[in-house]
Amino acid sequence: MTAPTLPADPAVWRALGEPLLPATGAGPLDGLSVAVKDLFALEGFAVGAGNPDWLAAGVAESTMATAPAALLAAGAAVAGIARTDEFAYSLAGTNAHYGTPPNPNAPGRISGGSSSGSATAVAAGQADIGLGTDTGGSIRVPAAYQGLYGIRTTHGAVCSRGLLPLARSFDTVGWMTRDAATLAAVGEVLLPPGDASFGPLTGAQFAPELLALAEPSVDRAARDFLQRWTGIAGVPALAAAEFPVDELAGWLGAFQTVQGFEAWEQHGRWIDGHWQSLGSDVAARFRAASLVTPAQAEAARDLLRTARQHLRSVVGRGVLVLPSTSSVAPSLAEAGGARLEAVRRSTMQLTCIAGIAGLPAVNVPLRTAGGLPCGVSIVGPVHRDADLLRLACRLSSAGTRLPQGKLTDA
Repeated sequence: MTAPTLPADPAVWRALGEPLLPATGAGPLDGLSVAVKDLFALEGFAVGAGNPDWLAAGVAESTMATAPAALLAAGAAVAGIARTDEFAYSLAGTNAHYGTPPNPNAPGRISGGSSSGSATAVAAGQADIGLGTDTGGSIRVPAAYQGLYGIRTTHGAVCSRGLLPLARSFDTVGWMTRDAATLAAVGEVLLPPGDASFGPLTGAQFAPELLALAEPSVDRAARDFLQRWTGIAGVPALAAAEFPVDELAGWLGAFQTVQGFEAWEQHGRWIDGHWQSLGSDVAARFRAASLVTPAQAEAARDLLRTARQHLRSVVGRGVLVLPSTSSVAPSLAEAGGARLEAVRRSTMQLTCIAGIAGLPAVNVPLRTAGGLPCGVSIVGPVHRDADLLRLACRLSSAGTRLPQGKLTDA
C-alpha cells in the first residue's frame, strides 16, 4: 500500500485510516489503496456529500456501494473517504466548508472537482486509486489539472448502486491513477467483460475546431501529443475531421437544463430547507435548477436525444481526441471570481460531449510548454471502455521517445 507522503489534510480527507477499511479478498489490486469520493456508501460511515449539515443528518450505511465493494474484493484497501464539492455540483474543487484540496502537481492552483479529494490523494501519493464520479467532467477535469490518468465510463457500464446521485441521466462511476497500467487494472475489476464482436477500433479523429476551444498553451500541448501519436505503432490511424462546434453552446445549455432539473428532483426538498448551508457557487446552481420547469426539461431532453445520436455517429467505431479542459488549473487567487466561471463554461463545452453521448472517455495527462498539467480526452464508442484503457497503456508506454510527426488541419 502506498505510504502517505503528506499529513492528513481535512481539505482532502473526511476520514483517513491505516487503512480505513481493509481488503476483503485477493486479486489484481492486491496492495493498492483507494481514496473513495464522499458520495459512495461505505459500511459503517454516513455519506457526507461535501456538506456538513447533510453529514450531520446522515446515518451510518449498513451496506457497501457496489464499486468500492468490488475493489475491496479484488485486494485493494480503502485508505479513506475523500472530499467532494457539495453534492458533486461543481468542477472547481473549492469546497466552501472544508477548503480547496491542494494540487501537488501545480501548487497554488485549484484541484478541480468534484472528485477533488480523490484526485489530490492520488497525486500526493496518499492513495493509488481515486474512486469518483463524472457527471459533467468531474473525473476528467481534476485528472487534467493534476496530471493523472482518469476514466469516465460508458453510462451504466459500472453499477452505481450505493452512490448518491446528482443527475441520473449523466452520472457515471470513474477513477483516477498515476499511471495507465493501474487505471486499466481497475477496469478489469469494475467493467463488464468485453464483447469480442466489437472488433478493433477503426480510427482516431481530432477536430481543429475543438482544439481551438482551448487556451493556447493547452491547444499546443494537445497538438504536440497528436504529432507524437502519428509515430506510434499499433494505434488507430489519426485524421482530422470536422465537428459542429456551432452546436455546442446549445447542446451544453440543454445538458445543464436537464442536469439542473434532475439535481433539483434529487435534492431540492432538502436544499429548500438548508439554503444557508450551501456555498455561494453551489447555491446559485441549485437556485437556477429550482426554476427549470418540466416542459423546459423535456424540450432539452429532445434536443439531447438528437445530439446524442449525432455525437455517437461522429465517434463511430473509432475515437475522438480533444482537450480535456479549456485551460490549465486556474490559480487559487482566481477561485470564486468571474474567471473561474468562464473557465467552467468553456471547459464544459468540451466535457459535455462524452456526457451527452453517454460515451467513455480517458484523460491522458500532458504538460504545457511551461510545465503545467493538462490533458487530452480520448472518447470512444459505447462499451469500449476496456479498449480505451488498452489504448491509454499503449500511448503511455510509447512515452516521449516517439518521433515528431507533422499535424495539419486538413
